[in-house]
Amino acid sequence: MQSSPAETRASLILRLKHAEDVAAWNDFVSIYAPVIFRVACRHGFQNADAENLIQEVLLAISRALPRWLQREDRGSFRAWLLKIARNEAIDMLTRRATRPIGKDGLEAERLLAEVPDPRRDLSSQFDLEYEQAVFQWAAAQVRDSVSDSTWQSFCLTHVEGLSVDMAAKQLNMRTGTVYVARGRVMNRIQELVKQFEDKR
Repeated sequence: MQSSPAETRASLILRLKHAEDVAAWNDFVSIYAPVIFRVACRHGFQNADAENLIQEVLLAISRALPRWLQREDRGSFRAWLLKIARNEAIDMLTRRATRPIGKDGLEAERLLAEVPDPRRDLSSQFDLEYEQAVFQWAAAQVRDSVSDSTWQSFCLTHVEGLSVDMAAKQLNMRTGTVYVARGRVMNRIQELVKQFEDKR
């Protein structure tokens, strides 16, 4: 079950400290698991390793969240999450690399060389993935609340890149109706994203 758009980001984080709050963890995972997965894959992780990384990050967050919430100087949640994800990725690669592999250790050296360089702009990649995940969440919320023709007007013009005229012909609708429909969908998505961001 997805959270309501009015639920604040801060309240979700506070709810996460209660391990038994399954709905909060489901909401959290629906936003952040795809972000962690895509960033990990972009940095050379195989799908199975990226899935394992997600589990390690979630476990680390569940353990460390109460301490992080008590800190006065805690900074942003996303920065903290990124730091945990990066540290867990390095730990995974280091554990793999320190296993005896081959006679000359070349495989271990290769694996250590794959550890992400801290100077790379991982933070901006993480932010981009986060923004995409929030957009996808908002789009799913809107999709469930509009008619098929309204949603198709949005998808054909904004996602598939068709002109409004082409979309109108394909949907057997008037051009003006397509403009209005896609505008409604885009405005509602933007509202949900803004609510999500403003209340974190």
